[in-house]
Amino acid sequence: MKVVDVKEFEARQRAREYFHSLSVLPGAWTVIRVDGRGFSRLTEQRFDKPFDARFCDLMVVTAQALLTELGGRYAYTESDEISVLLDPASDLFGRGVEKLVSISAGVASAAFTHAATEPAHFDARLWVGVGVEDVADYFSWRQSDATRSALNGWCYWTLRKDGQSPRQANRTLDGAGTSDKNELLYRHGINFNDLPTWQRRGIGLWWETYEHQGFDPVRATPVTTTRRRMKTERELPMKDAYRQLITAVATSRN
Repeated sequence: MKVVDVKEFEARQRAREYFHSLSVLPGAWTVIRVDGRGFSRLTEQRFDKPFDARFCDLMVVTAQALLTELGGRYAYTESDEISVLLDPASDLFGRGVEKLVSISAGVASAAFTHAATEPAHFDARLWVGVGVEDVADYFSWRQSDATRSALNGWCYWTLRKDGQSPRQANRTLDGAGTSDKNELLYRHGINFNDLPTWQRRGIGLWWETYEHQGFDPVRATPVTTTRRRMKTERELPMKDAYRQLITAVATSRN
């Protein structure tokens, strides 16, 4: 009978956990992005199209949970995705990639499910940059995606509600440019630029400090303290103004 060295056996098994040792480089700017899994089916069955205020609120609640649990600086949500910017000095989970993505997906799934009372699942991935300019590029990219997706969604569901089948609506939009899509909506009485800002540009969340007025009963005098709270912005700017906002939030000491 072969004698097994337990410690040696365990070491061999752990050596096969090839990806467990992967970690984000110290000082890197890291964004964790979670995406809803199978959300097209989930939302079509339970929420209004192309946008539903209740679904938006559920995504905000999920983003708040992620921003809190991960100790992030900024969170951005559009459609069924959330991006969370970590502090470059963060040592969360030892910067381990497996931990960061698995726990982020778990937090998002739990938060959304709890708020919606419907089972939902998220996956997660990491983005890494070397400077604040990269961070501004990333969030500008996601906001551009939000605008593109919003325009496509409004066109598709306008056609569907006008009687077209999914195939017909997709065929109508195939090859259509931005101006064509705006014109399509205009013919149906919809001005894309007049739609709610959060639908076209997404929603941002970050920490801010504020002064709280209180009263010291011992000294019988009013006192002012500085506190921190989470800000949820549904009227985000765009282009250069948005890049400036991202830069300010990313480098803030709040």
